[in-house]
Amino acid sequence: MSTHDDNRLREQISTLGKSLFDRGLTMGSSGNISVRLDDGGWLMTPTNACLGRLDPARISHLDQHGQLLSGDKPTKEQFLHMAMYDERPQSGAIVHLHSTHSVAVSCLPGVDHCDCIPPLTAYYVMRVGKLPLVPYHMPGDPKLGDAVRGLAGKHSAVLLANHGPVVAGKNLEAAVYATEELEETAKLFLLLRGENPRGLTPEQVAELEARYPRD
Repeated sequence: MSTHDDNRLREQISTLGKSLFDRGLTMGSSGNISVRLDDGGWLMTPTNACLGRLDPARISHLDQHGQLLSGDKPTKEQFLHMAMYDERPQSGAIVHLHSTHSVAVSCLPGVDHCDCIPPLTAYYVMRVGKLPLVPYHMPGDPKLGDAVRGLAGKHSAVLLANHGPVVAGKNLEAAVYATEELEETAKLFLLLRGENPRGLTPEQVAELEARYPRD
């Protein structure tokens, strides 16, 4: 990868991270972003970093084995990203947030663990699809990576119980858009609870998935 491309991706991570932070989709030092590089390595946001105040030069650069080459130490949730990438070779970027409405859904009793949010809108189906719930694990528990790995091959997004979403996309822009769509649909889902909302039919969902495949 050229220096120009590396700098462009670092700037993009910083710009989109600030956008997510400024709009309240992540807070404090929560949330992390990664991008797969052409050489098999990754750029990843550092541990304890605020997405609203990222320094592009300090973003972690990892080799294809996940070892730090330059920049600050990567997020302690690096293993979540690696688990998704292992099962999704077509994915170019991953966003993990602790966004309020998505986390709220992950705490609800009675949600469908195979598909936490019904297909309320076409864009949710197009960008997220089925959203499985990953059982609760303490942050940093390697077993959480194993649980994510077991679902990532079939799903571009998963929801960690009492924690938040992990969303993959063909590139960083696509992953961010899907994460934003997930958060807005989670908000809709919470607003409509008890109202017996009309969702899309299985036939409508199938048509969308055939016409607009995700990564």
